[in-house]
Amino acid sequence: MVTKRVPRSIGSAHCVSVVAKSFLLLACLVWPAISVGQDGARNVAAYPEAASKKGLQVELLDDALELGIKHAALNVNLSELIAPNSGNVDVAYLPWTTDGRTFHFRREPVERLDHTIKTLSSHSVVVHLIILVYKDSDAEVNRVMLHPNYDDKAPHRLSAFNTRTAEGRAWLQATMEFLAHRWSRPDKQYGRVAGYVLGNEVNSHWWWSNMGRVTMSEFADDYSSALQLVHRAVRRHSSWARVYVSLDHHWNIRVPASDDHEAFAGKDLIDYLVRRGREDNESNFDWHVAYHPYPENLFEPRFWNDKSALLEPTTPRITFKNLEVLTDYLQRPELLYEGQPRRVILSEQGFHTPDGPTGEAIQAAAYCYAYRKVARLDGVDAFILHRHVDHPHEGGLRLGLRRFAPAESNPRPAKMIYECFRRADDPDWEEAFKFALPIIGIQSWAETKR
Repeated sequence: MVTKRVPRSIGSAHCVSVVAKSFLLLACLVWPAISVGQDGARNVAAYPEAASKKGLQVELLDDALELGIKHAALNVNLSELIAPNSGNVDVAYLPWTTDGRTFHFRREPVERLDHTIKTLSSHSVVVHLIILVYKDSDAEVNRVMLHPNYDDKAPHRLSAFNTRTAEGRAWLQATMEFLAHRWSRPDKQYGRVAGYVLGNEVNSHWWWSNMGRVTMSEFADDYSSALQLVHRAVRRHSSWARVYVSLDHHWNIRVPASDDHEAFAGKDLIDYLVRRGREDNESNFDWHVAYHPYPENLFEPRFWNDKSALLEPTTPRITFKNLEVLTDYLQRPELLYEGQPRRVILSEQGFHTPDGPTGEAIQAAAYCYAYRKVARLDGVDAFILHRHVDHPHEGGLRLGLRRFAPAESNPRPAKMIYECFRRADDPDWEEAFKFALPIIGIQSWAETKR
């Protein structure tokens, strides 16, 4: 979950004995790194089917499972994983060989992800990874991973992907192959990942995928190259894992706080990628869409009042109010891939808790309304809520299922939305949701039908 610090529009010592360390070092030297192209390296399987669309950007693992989630999204910072300075093979690193070259990855953060992914997927949770590149304290990591035109004034230290240099391309390919192989294994030893979201809200690139001040086409050309490279790397090891383009809720407009060298409309990127696919066969592949249909004003959860969310393709924004505009648009013949529309996951969106005695009820009602609408909407596979717990440095937004209250005896008390979320798939969900009807101003949930 990427912390929101810029409004899109106001209107993420243990000791090892000498014997154990020696054994692990010997293992790394004796066991060969898995090379791409080995028989059986590519896992051929069906995309996993979830029991429902209920998802969460997970912070508290046990709590998420108790809530009955069916989808999860996790941030993965590639800069934290790679080890370009590893030198000789060591127990602290995991090797991966591709195209005759061996790369090394830091064991501790990879195995930490293994634990989370394995725990979730073993409970039938469909896991999606949000692939990010943060500026690092290590200059060599930055040389490899940061886009050469990354601007140090980038508000969140998030870079575009480096496909400009040979080393950048080699490391991005190797890293995604390593991850895709690890989390697509038939034996599910380390867990299973179903999807890779490439970047965060890339149409607002200055804030979330920085490569300096560029035009839409300049950014889109670079992003398309990264998307193609990542898709190819994933496909070498998985026949079914999906790769997603990440967009915010600005559909036909850019974020108002930007100029045309800092952001652009999300629809423009979709149209550009489709057009590129028609012109170049290598650019024509099965990418999908990870959308963020936040309310038009992030501090106003009552999305049903959004003025800029219209039921037409020219709408300025797509929020929960008019989400069907997105799925309808993707069904246009020119946007289909091999006769099928590209799939949608809602990989990050949430509802602020307003001040006052009714604030929690308003937040909870917004979730209830959005969930019932998404549950009925074909083309959307997952509704992954942001956040699990309020973040103290998210620009004043309080989006969590739980409050952040470190001074209290319970530092993360549940809000009203928590119980609504927990019961969203239960047979008696209508009983849990009925309080929301008068808040929304509807008589029954049938009114959420298209």
